[in-house]
Amino acid sequence: MAEEETKGSGGEAVERVVLRLYVTGGALRSARAIQNVRLLCETHLLGRYELEVIDLYQQPWLASQVDLVAAPTLVKVWPLPVQHFIGVLSDLRRLLESPGVMPASFDPAVTKALP
Repeated sequence: MAEEETKGSGGEAVERVVLRLYVTGGALRSARAIQNVRLLCETHLLGRYELEVIDLYQQPWLASQVDLVAAPTLVKVWPLPVQHFIGVLSDLRRLLESPGVMPASFDPAVTKALP
């Protein structure tokens, strides 16, 4: 995967974050997960993320390719290391605090405002 970089607010290079959200159709938990992840991305990763939503009812074979054990599951594909976040994803502070996701100047205190 090619490394794409943009500039952070402090002028430092920040890698693009690649996320895949695995859901199960129009279930309430899936809808909440989609809403929560989109809010997080638009609030904290604006302009430097790629989000792919995958419906496991339409593409069930993809679950075994990434070793999913539950849905909804958000997979941070890039930057490495790959990480899995399971559930409705109402608390994604761990994602923002993952290596390479936020610029070095990021203040973790702002994650307290997440829904």
